[in-house]
Amino acid sequence: MQYFELSAIEVERKVKGQLYLQFISEKNLSVGLYELKAGEKDPQTPHGEDEVYYVIRGRASIRVGTEKQEVKHGSIIYVRAGIDHKFNDIKEDLEVLVFFAPAHKPS
Repeated sequence: MQYFELSAIEVERKVKGQLYLQFISEKNLSVGLYELKAGEKDPQTPHGEDEVYYVIRGRASIRVGTEKQEVKHGSIIYVRAGIDHKFNDIKEDLEVLVFFAPAHKPS
């Protein structure tokens, strides 16, 4: 078993100065914490893995392909591998758990 506290992951991500901190990496699954500040641009590009976003806090919109959706605390978004997607119009600091399957190898 592995056990994590979100508050400790938040601190580690901030200390490392990263937008995304992966804290689980197994063959078929990885999980990370992603944060974008209000007004910030989302720099991500399409990934080679399926992913699920769970919005912990904040308000923004997300564009997946040609679709756009408002998101907030509790929103869950599924994005298939290879599909262009970005968070936009970030109105409140956005904190998101990101689940990749199979595991994502951050660069």
